[in-house]
Amino acid sequence: MHKVLVEGIKVYAYHGCMEEEARLGGNYVVDVTIETDFTEAAITDDLTKTVDYVAVCSIVKEEMAIRSKLIEQVGKRIVDRIKREINGILKVKVRVNKLNPPINGVVSGVSIEIEE
Repeated sequence: MHKVLVEGIKVYAYHGCMEEEARLGGNYVVDVTIETDFTEAAITDDLTKTVDYVAVCSIVKEEMAIRSKLIEQVGKRIVDRIKREINGILKVKVRVNKLNPPINGVVSGVSIEIEE
């Protein structure tokens, strides 16, 4: 079993239940971990035999650009699309971290994590 990790994908997006979040937006960091078998890629040095990091980043950025009230929904969309569009996936884990959320109290971030 091998893993490809694409970590710290920084995006500015407009998710949240409050009107000001839809208007002002906020900073997010997304991490993606994909379990796969890249033995052939390691031997042949062939990108088509492994997970393309650029494709993963593109999916994350495109899905983060679609507004949702809940980061749970955004995370699920990212997982579903990665599973649908990237070949050779055995398991995928996505973490969406909303930085400095507007909640009552000092919190550096709130996150959801989905693993399928």
